[in-house]
Amino acid sequence: MTLDPRHCPDWQIAADAERRMKTCYQLAEELGLHQDEFMPFGHYIAKVNYQRVLSRLANKPDGKLIEVTGITPTPLGEGKSTTTIGLLQGLGRRGKQVVGCIRQPSGGPTMNIKGSAGGGGRSQIIPLADFSLGLTGDINAVMNAHNLAMVALTARLQHERNYSDAFLAKQGLRRLDIDPTSVQMPWVIDFCAQALRNVIIGLGGKNDGYLMQSKFHIAVASEVMAILAICRDLRDLRERIGRIIVAFDKRGQPITTGDLEVAGAMTAWLRYAIYPNMLQTLEGQPCFVHTGPFANIAIGQSSIVGDLLCLKLADYHVTESGFGADIGFEKFWNVKCRLMGKVPQVSVITCTIRGLKHHGVRAGAPPCLPGKPIPKEYMEENLAWLEAGLENLVHHINIVKLSGVRPVVCINRFQTDTERELAMVRRAAESAGARCAVAEHWLKGGEGALELADAVLDACQEKVNFRFLYDDQTPLRERIELIATRVYGADGVSYTAQAEEKLREIESNPQYRDFATVMVKTQYSLSHDPALKGAPRGWVLPIQDFLVFGGARFICPVAGTISLMPGTGSDPAFRRIDVDVETGEVRGLF
Repeated sequence: MTLDPRHCPDWQIAADAERRMKTCYQLAEELGLHQDEFMPFGHYIAKVNYQRVLSRLANKPDGKLIEVTGITPTPLGEGKSTTTIGLLQGLGRRGKQVVGCIRQPSGGPTMNIKGSAGGGGRSQIIPLADFSLGLTGDINAVMNAHNLAMVALTARLQHERNYSDAFLAKQGLRRLDIDPTSVQMPWVIDFCAQALRNVIIGLGGKNDGYLMQSKFHIAVASEVMAILAICRDLRDLRERIGRIIVAFDKRGQPITTGDLEVAGAMTAWLRYAIYPNMLQTLEGQPCFVHTGPFANIAIGQSSIVGDLLCLKLADYHVTESGFGADIGFEKFWNVKCRLMGKVPQVSVITCTIRGLKHHGVRAGAPPCLPGKPIPKEYMEENLAWLEAGLENLVHHINIVKLSGVRPVVCINRFQTDTERELAMVRRAAESAGARCAVAEHWLKGGEGALELADAVLDACQEKVNFRFLYDDQTPLRERIELIATRVYGADGVSYTAQAEEKLREIESNPQYRDFATVMVKTQYSLSHDPALKGAPRGWVLPIQDFLVFGGARFICPVAGTISLMPGTGSDPAFRRIDVDVETGEVRGLF
């Protein structure tokens, strides 16, 4: 019997479905994979050798690419991953050959407030515990590769301090003359550990490292993860890994992983992590899980190789972008699509009635805080709050339309939504030029996503006049202005003195001309200020700094303060996670 999500937690629903799930061998057979193209990790998960599949299916037409994004995120949760999985299930119910590819969840959010990002209710990825707790070890591989670069750097600092040039030469080393105050890389760990944001390392004697200030970021914010997400093959991965800038020398010249002679060993840690992981939905549709880069400093997408693989394996491929359309879709549109040479047929914008109400703060909606109970007023009909918040949805619709794609708005329905509220959102979406569908996949699985699936299938019949926001030759300053004004809705851009100096240096250096522009800003507002909800007007985007990632080939203009090491809250999820010692079943995941 299928469990009711209104009365059962996610992990119970997943555990019930896992008793009937397909083996990876069955999934592989349904996808037409050959035996030498996948590597089982147990009975229900497998890694797929994308290179062999892409080579064999090189002449097969691609399927249609469907992207899922959302409104500006709120602490209430819009259910973007749940919608992605529900759409997969709905298309499967319509008899379509469909696959998906989503990001691997980080251990930090899984053990903190957000949860595992595996969907919810009757639209989840299974096996849930494996999906949520490390999967096949890709994030561990990223951590090991990243931290090995830091081991190489700190060891080199120690040895250059302790030994003469002659001694170093006997070891085949030249003095790099690294500036310990200009180290660019942090260490990484896959938890929200605020106590590690700023640390001192190298305490002890001269053989215990190099005494210096250092820091940790969460693993999915690593440049190594970003590179894994955008590389096209192992050769591309190896070349990019070798260009990571770890520090600068005392003359201001970059010190790379290639200079430290550690890039090859880093790539060795990643040799299997480059293969996408094959899992399934509660209803048995195949869904790949691969990479997990942050969306507010990297592209926030599952991997390019995962998308290329899925486009060959099915007629319809559903992928997801992190955060709202201003961040995730903008990077999908202008960075990922450019890098992989593919364009979407449709983009789905996920919203909820209560999320839109949260953007109606100017109409009196009370604020919601992460991890705190939802104010009861959000469960009651309030058309004034909703109408005020709809400006956020309309803004996101207009962002997607800038790309030449006509979006489908998915209203992820909750039990407390009223017919008048649903009708108001539908009118606003259609008036803004989008299709609109109400979906109840959380409650009903694929059956509840049939209206959404039909709207997407209808949209897939339209011709898309896809266009980038800017071309490859557009100067960096103009790109920033276009993103700020046309995507975010700013009146213009300002620069601090430090940012202006760095911008001039970047503009004068020809090696940066083909670097992607990856904006860094808060996900909680269309602006740089997380307190500004809805669709703010009359503001200027302040660029405070620029980050340059030589391996990923990203230039990141920084607007506002972004923490790359989140903190663990006072009521984290790990308090409720445990193991049945008789069966080994993990309980409490959500």
